[in-house]
Amino acid sequence: MPPQLHFHPEVKTALDQGKAVVALESTVITHGLPAPENIQVARAIEAAVREQGAVPATVAILGGEITVGLTPEQLVYLGSAKNVHKCSRRDFPVVVARAEDGATTVAGTMMVAHWAGIRVFATGGIGGVHRGHPFDESADLLELGRTPVAVVCAGAKAILDLPLTLEVLETQGVPVIGYQTNEFPAFYSRSSGLPLELRVETASEIAAILKAHDQMGLTMGTLITNPVPSADEWPAVEAQSVIEQALRDAETDRISGKAVTPYLLQRVSDLSGERSKKANIALLLNNARLGAQIALALTADH
Repeated sequence: MPPQLHFHPEVKTALDQGKAVVALESTVITHGLPAPENIQVARAIEAAVREQGAVPATVAILGGEITVGLTPEQLVYLGSAKNVHKCSRRDFPVVVARAEDGATTVAGTMMVAHWAGIRVFATGGIGGVHRGHPFDESADLLELGRTPVAVVCAGAKAILDLPLTLEVLETQGVPVIGYQTNEFPAFYSRSSGLPLELRVETASEIAAILKAHDQMGLTMGTLITNPVPSADEWPAVEAQSVIEQALRDAETDRISGKAVTPYLLQRVSDLSGERSKKANIALLLNNARLGAQIALALTADH
């Protein structure tokens, strides 16, 4: 039995009526971008979903309550609150029991989306295997292996070991779909040099695959990779040297555990003169639009 969820009325109505809903994570608000830009971008992501005709459902834990769809006031609160926990699967019982605030990661958002009956989730990039630490695998990869939610992303975060990340996804039995691309996107960059076996051209094709998945009763997630728009791309050659410098800085500063990804993303942003942030925001909006189109295609016969 899923736990008690607290739905925004608009999200609850849309789900009850079989309308298109897209889940959105909240760590991008609390750990991904600085204030007040974090709130502005969160609003823009929700607006991008709405513009396509779907309903956005940003997920978070507020005062111990698992919340699906935030009010404008809750969004502002989350973007400015202190001591908000970064919540993956393992963190939920503690944050709920202590009635604290939590922002959901990809894994955490997938879990809540599945409980809520939301089939599509749009994010920036998934977590993966850390460079130089092949046993340090993001819980996102394991969640993709066991939770039947479609995740729209721009690949895995470029600070990670992308070849090993793809290997783990294969081991977990997760289909990796390239949306209008033959290569696994590298988050800030459109190309990683890593080929994908499966390419699709339309949201309707993706919806058909998801429907077949559900008819078979399969329990893993589906990863839909959507490259950053070419106008906003940060070329891989430029990005790579900056990422390598950020990785060296993390080693020097002895950053470990949950702090690694936020540290690296901020360091890359600082070193890139905000090239990375421009690409990051563009891909977030691009993924929100595609997520909405897939959700609409899934609910077209309702």
